[in-house]
Amino acid sequence: QVQLVESGGGLVQAGGSLRLSCAASGRTFNSYAMGWFRQAPGKEREFVATISVSGTITYYADSVKGRFTISRDNAKNTVYLQMNSLKPEDTADYYCAARRSGRTSATHGEYAYWGQGTQVTVSS
Repeated sequence: QVQLVESGGGLVQAGGSLRLSCAASGRTFNSYAMGWFRQAPGKEREFVATISVSGTITYYADSVKGRFTISRDNAKNTVYLQMNSLKPEDTADYYCAARRSGRTSATHGEYAYWGQGTQVTVSS
């Protein structure tokens, strides 16, 4: 069982940056691949980024590639999402998720545990 708590969301102007954090409980964090997803009002949840257990393999949605960076600190049971050059279309609730596998995935149905989300609003 893993419990996830996101933080770091907020209001930022276009072109600005935010860093989201996701703190995980439990002693098996380093056996889970992690992912970030987002959901804008009236839209379906979409994949943002994923990272392997070791942190050496990452994968991004085309819409955020080159602007967002996912990383993890297994000693701190935390995964991060550094978001730079933010755009109004990045506005959404952002969720972190844990997958019972060390392998990355862009499919939200393959993640067993989810946080409550943190809101990101990018003004133009």
